[in-house]
Amino acid sequence: METLKKILGILWIALAIFTAYLSIAYLGLPKITSGKQEDLVFGLIILFILTPIISVGLIFFGYYALRGDYDKEKM
Repeated sequence: METLKKILGILWIALAIFTAYLSIAYLGLPKITSGKQEDLVFGLIILFILTPIISVGLIFFGYYALRGDYDKEKM
């Protein structure tokens, strides 16, 4: 089970990188460059608020899983 947690830690980190790429490339930048006021606000919220929260949260979760903080011996 501990090996599975470490593998899933790598998966969480990869998911964080993939999520950051998708939210920047497909949600944030196209909305900012569209020229509409409502798209600009949505794009800025995606880029500067939601993307860092989601990506950093997933990276921390994966890092702690790789480090072994969720092991039963430590609890």
